[in-house]
Amino acid sequence: MTRTVRSLADLKPLARELAAAREAAELERERRAAAARLAEQERRVFELSVGPVTPLRRVDRVLHAVEPPEPEPRQREADERAVLLQALSDEIDIDSLLETDETLSFRRDGIGIEVIRKLRRGHWSLQAQLDLHGLRRDAAREAVGSFIHESARRGLRCVRVIHGKGHGSPGKEPVLKSRVRRWLVQKNEVLAFVQARASDGGAGALIVLLAGMG
Repeated sequence: MTRTVRSLADLKPLARELAAAREAAELERERRAAAARLAEQERRVFELSVGPVTPLRRVDRVLHAVEPPEPEPRQREADERAVLLQALSDEIDIDSLLETDETLSFRRDGIGIEVIRKLRRGHWSLQAQLDLHGLRRDAAREAVGSFIHESARRGLRCVRVIHGKGHGSPGKEPVLKSRVRRWLVQKNEVLAFVQARASDGGAGALIVLLAGMG
């Protein structure tokens, strides 16, 4: 907006306004200069404290949506733990359940005698084995229960359990041999078992046929 000066008296207010504007501009410059000096001082103090600073290289990032974790099958895991903790008795009488041959093989009701013959001939390939050498009775019992359950859960069909011939036991008696048979009979996953062939461990091992859980 243009201001018209009509007399000398009108110049005085105009001069005062110009002087005030110059003073305000000068104060603003001084304020900015003081702020810049303070920022520079703070930067120098920071560098003296931590040493030279190298700016991080900018990397373009793609943020992916976070997928929720799969629900944990807690009930199934609890059921499996309960199965594994089931006590396998050493006192069960299995004489009437075993075949009256020299190897005392076993087959569950509904399993034909031909299955026993196939097991003896090695019809099914061995897919896993458990070696009980060096284990005491309680540790061996737990190992057998866990091994049979896990093998069936994995869908394995034929496994071997090595109980030993007792050569390192007091009296040279196979301490675990009869107990392993008792434990296996109590496992529902076991359909049948026979003494291993000589090439697979002979009297120191059993070949076990499993029913898969899958």
